[in-house]
Amino acid sequence: MMESGRIIAAHGRHYLVEAANGAHIRCVPRGKKSELACGDNVQYRHTGPGQGVVEATTPRQSLLYRSNEFRQKLIAANADQLIVVVAVEPAFSVDLISRALLAAESQDIASLIVLNKSDLADRLPAARQQLECLRCIGYRIIELCAIEQAENLRPLLAGHTSVLVGQSGMGKSTLINALIPTAGAVTREISSALDSGKHTTTHAYLYHLDTDSHLIDSPGLQEFGLAHLNRGNLEQCFIEFRPYLGQCRFRDCQHDREPGCALQDACRNGAIAPERLTSFLRLTSSTSKAHH
Repeated sequence: MMESGRIIAAHGRHYLVEAANGAHIRCVPRGKKSELACGDNVQYRHTGPGQGVVEATTPRQSLLYRSNEFRQKLIAANADQLIVVVAVEPAFSVDLISRALLAAESQDIASLIVLNKSDLADRLPAARQQLECLRCIGYRIIELCAIEQAENLRPLLAGHTSVLVGQSGMGKSTLINALIPTAGAVTREISSALDSGKHTTTHAYLYHLDTDSHLIDSPGLQEFGLAHLNRGNLEQCFIEFRPYLGQCRFRDCQHDREPGCALQDACRNGAIAPERLTSFLRLTSSTSKAHH
């Protein structure tokens, strides 16, 4: 008999499915290819006590993933909010943040940036300056100290399935443990259920904040490839480009050195930050190689 559930942890080809009654079922996918992600709603069939096989997936509202020219890495399914955690220290990569935001835009997922360790007052202005370019175009940024002020984030999580991403060392785990005191115990239970043994985040977990609010934690990122997005996708994902798209003199404008380029004009007029246009051109040159 088929039953419905949701994947609350994914590690390799092993998944933990939460049944409607709250029970946790260790599942594997049917067949060799596995395209399942934490947050997926699935149909599964029991194969033994506490074990099952995933037979089907319900259509997703969204899928956040990264890719290079060789493979895709699924991060979370059915999330409607991306939370990028950065910190005043150690140093963070604005390029990595931007790539995560672009991936979210491609799936119509709203984004929020959390600047952690805001109590380090001497380092705070430099970190703010790094994020200024993103704040100017409308991305929400909340500053907090995860150890003492995690509760400031809770109202922004209400009613959402949020996925938390960030480089290692930014304080994601501290934030989760502050918001969900039982998270450590849940993580240990899931780790032993999936036989992964490690308690650090080597795979994604879905935690429940309440019946309508969920938080998916993902492994620390050191890169965020966007090989799955072509030039047309990328244009739309840069939110500040949207008013100018379709206004270039040439329909197939590459937005590089062509005359009459609306994006280049907007850049000269101060409406688009030069580093954002440079980032777009760098991405399109690398993704066009991947698509050939």
